[in-house]
Amino acid sequence: MIKSSIPGDAMTLMEETKNALNAESLSRYRWSLRKPGGKYRELSYQQSLFQEQTTDFDFTFIDLFAGIGGIRMGFEVIGGHCVFTSEWNKHSETTYRSNFAVDHCFVGDITEVDEKDIPDHDILLAGFPCQPFSIAGVSRKNALGRPHGFDDPTQGTLFFDIKRIIREKKPAAFLLENVKNLMSHDKGNTFKVIHHTLADELGYCVDYAIIDARRFVPQHRERIFIAGFRKDVGFSFDDYTAEDACYPVMGSILHSENGSEQIPVQTDYIQGTNGDVNRKYILSDKLWSYLQEYKARHRAQGNGFGFGLVTPEDSSRTLSARYYKDGSEILVSRGDKNNPRRLTPRECARLMGYPDNFSIPVSDTQAYKQFGNSVVVPVIISVAKLMRPFILKAIKN
Repeated sequence: MIKSSIPGDAMTLMEETKNALNAESLSRYRWSLRKPGGKYRELSYQQSLFQEQTTDFDFTFIDLFAGIGGIRMGFEVIGGHCVFTSEWNKHSETTYRSNFAVDHCFVGDITEVDEKDIPDHDILLAGFPCQPFSIAGVSRKNALGRPHGFDDPTQGTLFFDIKRIIREKKPAAFLLENVKNLMSHDKGNTFKVIHHTLADELGYCVDYAIIDARRFVPQHRERIFIAGFRKDVGFSFDDYTAEDACYPVMGSILHSENGSEQIPVQTDYIQGTNGDVNRKYILSDKLWSYLQEYKARHRAQGNGFGFGLVTPEDSSRTLSARYYKDGSEILVSRGDKNNPRRLTPRECARLMGYPDNFSIPVSDTQAYKQFGNSVVVPVIISVAKLMRPFILKAIKN
């Protein structure tokens, strides 16, 4: 049975995390989330990422299929220390290194690494590639007559690299993240193989849940989280309970464009004394006409395909790695008489829960791909927070 639950309030979560950790070992940053109308509410966040590192940690972890470090960020917040990173995409590595002090081995292709050469660690973290299992990825590959899931020769078998590392290193626990469609892919057989491998072959106590990030960010984004412990320490996602709703809206992540935005952002995203969004993000007449015609054509056929238009009071569809192509899934309304615009990369970062001091050193195209492939950081923090006491218990046993 799929376990579905809603995380707790973002501000409450961060305050509880702050109080639970050694504040002196963490660096601070402030992130202002705007309410519609240009008003601000300030959230005090703490974390141990970016350039300040600490030797004061409670457990070690490895970061596989690391992307730009979203999972690492969540587990550093709860007192973890990264000892090994793997990410094959060179542009993602650029962003990762720009934001984290990498004082350990960083490798590209994990398939070329002998599991015996990976350092010992308490927790294995992996957001393994989701394209072989995602609805969009499967549909596209079916249309092209290409294999997907475990039959994908380049990405589908990467789960088994996780398997060989767990078998060799026997970490106290692991957390895996993937798309919701992993549960239903190949009529459920894919997930059965994964669960059987982790629980029966490797002998871990496994639990899982599908969590929607809508609780923390103005985006509907469902992902499956699979947690495992080498010993039965009593962990269950059933303890991941719903609290009072927060449900921010798009106005909390959009540039204010009224001169009130004081947070430093890249000047090529916003310009002028009011901080107007750069006009390069506004859709051309040609592209806007095409998207409207495309949506009208499919609506006439009874299909729901087409662009998604949002206002500051709305929430958005799921941000995907294809956002760089036309931005059609999340377009920001500029009124009936104006063409809408894409989100800027900084707004995409905010939509995924990254702080404004998170560096974006790559091109817009690469940034859109990276945030579209990323995890939602507050969700990771909430899961890490739930796991923390069980991690500490597991590594002591």
